[in-house]
Amino acid sequence: MTRKNGLRVLVLAGLVAVVVAAFVIARTSGPDPVTTTGTHYAVTVTAERDAIDVELGRGEPDTVTVAAVMPTMGHAMPEVAARKIAPGHFVAEGDLFTMTGVWELSIRLAGPSGEETLTVNTLIGG
Repeated sequence: MTRKNGLRVLVLAGLVAVVVAAFVIARTSGPDPVTTTGTHYAVTVTAERDAIDVELGRGEPDTVTVAAVMPTMGHAMPEVAARKIAPGHFVAEGDLFTMTGVWELSIRLAGPSGEETLTVNTLIGG
C-alpha cells in the first residue's frame, strides 16, 4: 500500500468513526436545543424525528415555518407551518425528516417586527 492510499484509508476510517459516534450519541440522548439570534428574533430550537419545537427568546412573530435540508445527502423537506401552542412557543409536527443525521433547519419568522429566516444545524436521531 502506498503512503497516499494509507492516508486515504486512515481518513476514511476517521470519518466512519465520527458517523458511528454521532449515531450512537443520537440514539442514546435526547435532542439538544440549539439557540440562534437574528436581527428581529432569537429562537431556541429542539428537533426530533416527528416534531420541531421553536421557543422565542426575542420577538413576537405571527407565523413560524420550518424547512429542513440535509446537504450532504441532497435531501430537502417541504416547508411546514408551525402552530402556536403558547405565547412565544411554536411546534411543527409530522414526518419531518427522511433519515437520521445532521440537518440544516431554516426557521422563517414573520410578524410586526418584520420577516427573518434563521438557520441552525441539528442532529436527528432514530
